[in-house]
Amino acid sequence: MSERVYSEAEAAAKLAELGLAGWYVEDGWLRRKFNTDGWPQTLMAVNAVGYLCEAAYHHADLAVTWGKLWVKLKTHSAGGITDKDFDLARRIEEVVLWRPAGGALGSGNPGKFVFSK
Repeated sequence: MSERVYSEAEAAAKLAELGLAGWYVEDGWLRRKFNTDGWPQTLMAVNAVGYLCEAAYHHADLAVTWGKLWVKLKTHSAGGITDKDFDLARRIEEVVLWRPAGGALGSGNPGKFVFSK
């Protein structure tokens, strides 16, 4: 069974529908840039993304530098963007930008940590 491959226009519409505002489509990839408070936070974000990708057995292309992480997703076996990419993008967004909302964990790290910009 072949996977549905989304055109760039369809993929952009699906991102909007899913509320993945930080993600965009360019050159056949779903893309997202995360800014961090520095190198340690960047490495933690890279490891979180790597863990999610390995658990899903669907791997992102990453570019890493001090204070920045770029994530690119597409399904190589299908030759483009599929539902796998949207599902993984949503999970990456949830995990990398997650912050405690009260309770025993309080409001979390008071620094910038990893943020959407």
